[in-house]
Amino acid sequence: MKKNILIISTSLRKGSNSERLADEFMSGAKAAGHSVEKIEIRDKKIGFCRGCLACQHTGKCVIGDDANTIAGKMLTADTIVFATPVYYYEMSGQMKTILDRANPLYFADYRFRKIYLLATAADENEDAVNGALTGLNGWISCFEKASLAGTVFAGGVDKADEMEQHPALEKAYRMGKGV
Repeated sequence: MKKNILIISTSLRKGSNSERLADEFMSGAKAAGHSVEKIEIRDKKIGFCRGCLACQHTGKCVIGDDANTIAGKMLTADTIVFATPVYYYEMSGQMKTILDRANPLYFADYRFRKIYLLATAADENEDAVNGALTGLNGWISCFEKASLAGTVFAGGVDKADEMEQHPALEKAYRMGKGV
């Protein structure tokens, strides 16, 4: 069955390691016949959530920026994939901001069921991704129809050219193909 997949790349660095994972996931998903859109937030204007909770009554954030468009695409996606660099053993601040700004989806009739995390870090220890996983799982727990379907972690990469031969690229491709 063809799925509508949304990939949100949260690195601000063009050609980043996490974006390379996102591209491989996207290639695999397209090879499997799915419809895939990748959003790179480095080109977007996204403000911080104000905590006003107006979105829970209106279904839309009062801040008029690109986060509203992204949340709208999240609403209609069957699968959402987040790609993030790990900073200080946590997801990027940009990813956290996107999760916060997706608050209008909380009471909405969202379509997504499966969530994936693609993460990279300079630290090669597999535990380096745990903080990002904890944060994402906290967000997912607010959406009872959704679940974490998979994670790809590429550790030991800092500079973009270090990613090219990393085994996580093949894992991301296979995961995308298996969605």
